[in-house]
Amino acid sequence: MPTETLEFQVEARQLLQLMIHSVYSNKDVFLRELVSNASDALDKLRLEKLRDDAPDADVSDLHIEIDVDGDARTLTVRDNGIGMSYDEVGQLIGTIANSGTAKFLEELREAKDAAGEEGLIGQFGVGFYSGFMVADEVTLVTRRAGEGHGTRWTSRGEDTYTLEPVDDAPQGTSVTLHLKPADPENQLHDYAAPWKIREIIKRYSDFITWPIRMMPESSAAAGEGDEAPGPETLNSMKALWARSRDEVSDDEYHELYKHIGHDWRDPLETIRLQAEGTFEYQALLFLPAHAPHDLFTRDFRRGVQLYVKRVFIMDDCEALLPPYLRFVKGVVDAADLSLNVSREILQQDRHIEMMRRRLTKKVLSTVKDMMTKDQDRYATFWREFGTAVKEGLVTDPENRDTVLDLASFASTHHDTEPTTLKAYVERMKDGQDDIYYLTGESRQGIENSPHMEAFRDRGIEVLLLTDAVDEVWADAVGEYEGKTLRSVAKGQIDLDAKDDDSADGEREKQTEEYAGLLGWMTEQLDEDIKEVRLSSRLTVSPACVVSDAGELTPALENMYRAMGQEVPRAKRILELNPGHQLVKGLNEAYKEREDRTSLTETAELLHGLAVLAEGGQPKDPSRFVRLMADRLERAL
Repeated sequence: MPTETLEFQVEARQLLQLMIHSVYSNKDVFLRELVSNASDALDKLRLEKLRDDAPDADVSDLHIEIDVDGDARTLTVRDNGIGMSYDEVGQLIGTIANSGTAKFLEELREAKDAAGEEGLIGQFGVGFYSGFMVADEVTLVTRRAGEGHGTRWTSRGEDTYTLEPVDDAPQGTSVTLHLKPADPENQLHDYAAPWKIREIIKRYSDFITWPIRMMPESSAAAGEGDEAPGPETLNSMKALWARSRDEVSDDEYHELYKHIGHDWRDPLETIRLQAEGTFEYQALLFLPAHAPHDLFTRDFRRGVQLYVKRVFIMDDCEALLPPYLRFVKGVVDAADLSLNVSREILQQDRHIEMMRRRLTKKVLSTVKDMMTKDQDRYATFWREFGTAVKEGLVTDPENRDTVLDLASFASTHHDTEPTTLKAYVERMKDGQDDIYYLTGESRQGIENSPHMEAFRDRGIEVLLLTDAVDEVWADAVGEYEGKTLRSVAKGQIDLDAKDDDSADGEREKQTEEYAGLLGWMTEQLDEDIKEVRLSSRLTVSPACVVSDAGELTPALENMYRAMGQEVPRAKRILELNPGHQLVKGLNEAYKEREDRTSLTETAELLHGLAVLAEGGQPKDPSRFVRLMADRLERAL
């Protein structure tokens, strides 16, 4: 097969240019990423060998090797892991097969500090390209385990790269960086210096479970007849989760997290768990400080790493934590599982289920501790991951009460500080039986909703829920500590005192006064609404639309339809404000038997205004605009 010269994917080309012209303060990121890639390749080969998927592969001495040539200014990171085929090199290196590429590029350009920039490199899974921060040219030679021929990939980071087959490639992958000229004024970043390589590996990759070897400097100068010293192992290879807390520093934990989570930021919290008895396992989990960009996408890779007796089994083991904790990273090392356990087996294993339950409770209890002991850290966690955690209110009934206790929500009690349900209940007014909430797309939109008017006038606190999941969990949960969760946009709302006889008498009088109009409007708007009635929740607006107590809101209907579930569109209820001059005038016009066509159009406009006020759209926008323009013209 002849040498091919191919063009980079557009996104890959843009990314390369950002790397080449990088101004990162810490370019050490490139070596950490290449070592992590090599470690992953070794893990994959050992796993395939255990499952007998790579019977011809050599696993007798799996390791990572680093070669430095100061004279030629080259640095090579080599592994004897799974390797890649010719097609895989083209697919994985020539393009960026990542749905978040555009988002990555945008965030990379907008990163305001060095830590933010570095964090983006690993987070988006494009660590290989970071080699171009320190190299003018990169050469990759690889052979997939079990195959007879290898592949060479070469690029100077411009518009193209070359691919060619090679016959003598060893098993695994080697990446050779042709380093940029040394900077005499910055010797601390000379990546052709062995001492610099030792420093980077010790700082960032000491915990890697495979030996990272480098030939000592003296080996190149060994004379004839001298015995060349053997390679130097740069890392300790100690599993941090198997060591006592006193033996491990926070920095070491943080570096393990960065390796596992492909994140250059420190984790927000480190969680250790050791279970002994009939089923033994150790867990080292991390809560990130920032939500990944693709947390709510279908392609998000969730789950923690699973080991059995310190042997890597699989990445992203989804069975160990529920989906709403998908952002948690870490390692679980079990003593009593089979080495060739599959994902299908894990879903049925009772030990895995037991681990999942305990790990879930440990993560939630850790968040709850943060809530009581460190409000700032809790606030960071909830801002980044609260939307995901609230999914557990629907999907995890066993831990629903715990999630409710640690959740916080925006409310009318404070402009910026969220509240817990417990604090809300403590502030409830005398005689108040319900916890009131309203869902919407934004806080401003909710606060301006006509449904809020009576609550604002009476100083009754309302939770302001703006996440899509809020539409679902509030109905599913139903109550908290005996208090009903109640939407201010559903059902009848009566905020008057229960023993207020004068209020009851006034309502009866109004109902009788407007009975004719309400019945007539119900008939006229029959296609769109099920009932027209007087409202006790409006003080300023003329009308609003509400859902019946047991029905889906329009937002929830749309959500189900977006997921491919067809649901019938429920008719809603139109409520009128009997104290508003427009409603009063409409009632007088109805009693005086004025032009019914004009009255019908006014009723349509009133309904359309109510729909618009809650962020919806009239059924026939063009007709609504035409009627409104006609009325404005007459008014002038």
